[in-house]
Amino acid sequence: MENQTEERTLSLSDLLALDRTGLANERTFLAYVRTFIGMLSAGIAILKVFGFSWIRPIAYILPATGVMRYLAVARNLQKILTGEPAGSYE
Repeated sequence: MENQTEERTLSLSDLLALDRTGLANERTFLAYVRTFIGMLSAGIAILKVFGFSWIRPIAYILPATGVMRYLAVARNLQKILTGEPAGSYE
């Protein structure tokens, strides 16, 4: 058997569905960026406003959580854009 690559043409509804999916991914990514900025700002504000020693861990956890979540979403979006199989997302 020979390996033959078959080119398929997509219908208009399939092309529009791909466009909608791309826009939805972008919207979700921007929402995560907005959340990251909010968590980073909250952590910095807590550090600046409150001088209590018991609140410092919370002030460090918020920005760290925002950074980790941002990086995970960016990595997953890059996997989607490169076409990796669906089961390999974190």
